[in-house]
Amino acid sequence: MIVRMWEARAEAYGVADLITWVCDTALPELEHDPLHVSSEVFSSTDHRVVVISKWRSNPRPLPDPPALLVARAPHSWDFTQVDR
Repeated sequence: MIVRMWEARAEAYGVADLITWVCDTALPELEHDPLHVSSEVFSSTDHRVVVISKWRSNPRPLPDPPALLVARAPHSWDFTQVDR
């Protein structure tokens, strides 16, 4: 299992619009992929939107959001579970 964390900082006026874009445009493009397991969307008080998606393998990137919705380019990181 691979967990991808995608994070974008929204423009102060655009948090709700970025969340809408993530939920209505970006995630539907991924959710039909048979390697996709699940996705969750989070927001913070400092205008960040985070998507945590779980993949069987080979995670697909989210498409780039409209530039007017973000204060800077999104970042993403992949994680694997640690055995403990």
